[in-house]
Amino acid sequence: MQPRNMSMSGVVDLAAVKAAGEAKQKAEQARAEAARTGVAPAGATRLVFDVDEAGFQEDILQRSTEVPVVIDFWAEWCEPCKQLGPLLENLAAEYAGKFVLAKIDVDSNQMLFQQFGVQGIPAVFAVVAGQPIPLFQGAVPEAQLRQVLDQLVQVAEQQFGIVGAPVDPTAAEPAEAEESQPVGPYDAALTAAADALDAGDLGGAIRAYQNVLADDPTNPEAKLGLAQAELLQRVQDLDPQAVRQEAADRPTDVPAQIRAADLDLVGGHVEDAFGRLVDTVQRTAGEDREAARLRLLELFEVIGTDDPRVMKARTALARVLF
Repeated sequence: MQPRNMSMSGVVDLAAVKAAGEAKQKAEQARAEAARTGVAPAGATRLVFDVDEAGFQEDILQRSTEVPVVIDFWAEWCEPCKQLGPLLENLAAEYAGKFVLAKIDVDSNQMLFQQFGVQGIPAVFAVVAGQPIPLFQGAVPEAQLRQVLDQLVQVAEQQFGIVGAPVDPTAAEPAEAEESQPVGPYDAALTAAADALDAGDLGGAIRAYQNVLADDPTNPEAKLGLAQAELLQRVQDLDPQAVRQEAADRPTDVPAQIRAADLDLVGGHVEDAFGRLVDTVQRTAGEDREAARLRLLELFEVIGTDDPRVMKARTALARVLF
């Protein structure tokens, strides 16, 4: 039986949870401002950019683990491209970081043109978690284009937990400015919740985080803290040896694999936990597949969406889903 005060050290940095939450709040504020003005803030992720073969890995594949990347294959001589291109660029600004737009000149990048199997231009694809998704070919009405983009954003968020943001998360505020920031409305509640979590009072921590989320459903620190507390609560009464034996004996038993993945994560075996659930998604269907996928997304929240292991697992999940 796991002790009630089991530690999550080595799995997630508790001190980083608040910093990550504040960064995400700033990102969402910047995205709201960008949506209002139609202009990305200084230091923001580029919403529209040109890509060539040399930059494909970094600018599209790697970036697609953080935000959906829409690819516009175009050429200077293509008249329909001149209609579609500006419309896509305007929508990229309007969506304010929910997706980014990569423009590929097919005359200069024949290899990419061939690798995507493009039959004619304009052609629009998306890449989510490293996986290409054909969207449409030819110029389309704005209403149809919005519908396609809405579906893309929804799939990226619901299937993979990928939500883009225009600000650069690595941009740090000066230390003096951080110290002068006023105390937020939930700081005391969040501190109490973290203290309860550290003390092993999982029920108290869960209630405290839920109270914050009742008033502020998108509070990132509360969401991360709740995911961590619920994970610890799920495993506190498990017999690790029995759970692992059951998972080994019954590879198609989805609840058994989910319990083992929880224990893997708490034990610091992050990649093992992710790999177990990706494999479970691959060999199951229907409600079983959905249960494994949802638990995997919950474990992503515990580790943090910017962790390289999460990005790698998202790509693996995309491969088995598409």
